[in-house]
Amino acid sequence: MFARVGSLLPGRADVAAMRCAPRRDLLAGFTVAIVALPLALGFGISSGLGAEAGLATAVVAGVLAAVFGGSNLQVSGPTGAMTVVLVPIVHEYGANGVLTVGFLAGLLLIGLAFARAGRYMAYVPAPVVEGFTLGIAGVIALQQVPAALGVPKPEGDNTAVVAWRAVEAFVREPHGIALALAGSVVVVMLLGARRRPTVPFSLPAVAAVTVVAQTAHLDVARIGELPAGLPAPNLGFLEVSALSSLLAPALAVAALAALESLLSATVADGMTVDQRHDPDRELFGQGIANLVVPLFGGVPATAAIARTAVNVRTGAASRLAAITHALVLAAVVFAAAPLVAKIPLAALAGVLLATAIRMVEVGSARAMARATGSDALILVLTAAATLALDLVKAVVLGLLVAGALALRAVARNVRVENVPLREDLPKDHGAEEHALLAEHIVAYRLDGPLFFAAAHRFLAELSQVADAHAVILRMSRISMLDASGALVLKEVVERLEHRGITVYVSGIRPGHHRTLDALGVVDRLRAEGRVFAATPEAIAAARRRLHGAGILPGEPPEQGRGNARLENVP
Repeated sequence: MFARVGSLLPGRADVAAMRCAPRRDLLAGFTVAIVALPLALGFGISSGLGAEAGLATAVVAGVLAAVFGGSNLQVSGPTGAMTVVLVPIVHEYGANGVLTVGFLAGLLLIGLAFARAGRYMAYVPAPVVEGFTLGIAGVIALQQVPAALGVPKPEGDNTAVVAWRAVEAFVREPHGIALALAGSVVVVMLLGARRRPTVPFSLPAVAAVTVVAQTAHLDVARIGELPAGLPAPNLGFLEVSALSSLLAPALAVAALAALESLLSATVADGMTVDQRHDPDRELFGQGIANLVVPLFGGVPATAAIARTAVNVRTGAASRLAAITHALVLAAVVFAAAPLVAKIPLAALAGVLLATAIRMVEVGSARAMARATGSDALILVLTAAATLALDLVKAVVLGLLVAGALALRAVARNVRVENVPLREDLPKDHGAEEHALLAEHIVAYRLDGPLFFAAAHRFLAELSQVADAHAVILRMSRISMLDASGALVLKEVVERLEHRGITVYVSGIRPGHHRTLDALGVVDRLRAEGRVFAATPEAIAAARRRLHGAGILPGEPPEQGRGNARLENVP
């Protein structure tokens, strides 16, 4: 038990990492704070608890999740996805209910960390994540319609219905000031991101709009008075009699926090070469953050994919960057509350509208939809369920559909095996050639379905290939390939080549070209002449390269020699 607790707590390596590049971390943290400030204010207001709740969440959760979490690069705080879940909870249970739900969710996340549940994130299919993201973007955009149009928020539980009623109210009494302010922020953010992707345009856009609104004395709704500091921690919100009724919402919040945080950490890993997160520690860190945030009046928190991406792109190397981001926001709370109070709500609506638009990666969604019919169905169902139901139900529905389709495919063929090249060589090869190939060239036969549940087994095994200069991936026996499997195959190739291992591919089935081409898995390999119809051609090409590089002794083999001697190897 004590060993398990120790594995979840910060260690010396975390402190040592913060000493490596402090200047880079401080600059990255300041940049992320510029991005996070309007988002924290906007999501706090959208949740129904107010801008001060969003700021408290960004500060408290930002520090605690950075210190106790499992990723060196993760940035946490209020997010659009969590706001979508919180709105109906606020409507039904009030502010105290939301704080209690966050507290219970923190306990549940800590329990998941002790149960080692973080590893199961690997089994969420890529189309479910993509559909989930599309749905969230749609809900966030719809939530901003009343503020962007400058009309009071209509009554209603369904986001689309509320947005439509806001449009009807605007048509009855049109006044374009709020719409112009929100539109200006959207245009500045989108155009600025296209021309200078690394520059955070949200805060300058909000500041400019605020100055215009103040100077021209525009009649628009503002954030209003904010407390100059964080409230004293207290447990006054906790009502023991209401715990049983709040358990179901707490489960939904905990599930979303776990899903979004682990997804964000995975995205951060993919943007770097040497960073790998600990999923159980990440759950533990998010649990600690959500346990403490309600004491300061904050909303439930989770890792923020957009802010984490900014953190990575601006050069963050350790947790110091995320901690700096939270401390900068704390300074804003204490020193600039009167200025923040003057920000028009329409400006924050513009920030969130632009954020929702940027969340939609059209190319990625289109590629996923083209990969297979099953992937397209899962993506569309998950996105539609996110808009019509809620996020947790949408993810569950997506997983159920993906599982049913996968089981249908797996029922036909469940074998997955890899075979070293030396076991497939004809018996007439000399001992010297066997030794050279066994030492320098390794072939893996991917046998069976390569789909979301089996793909990570290949990733774990193939990424650990050692003592090889060339790896041949034999794909002729892959019975089924989906988008998740193709993306993992792409990651395998990138990891091997980062270690200096040249990768060759052979035997791609005709039915799998569509999925691989849609996701760009083998485009570069094909352009460099490393995709072959048969394994003998790949072996010959690998041997020619190793001879040419001086890794194998002797003269390079002739162009057709490999094919002639290994003609029966698939």
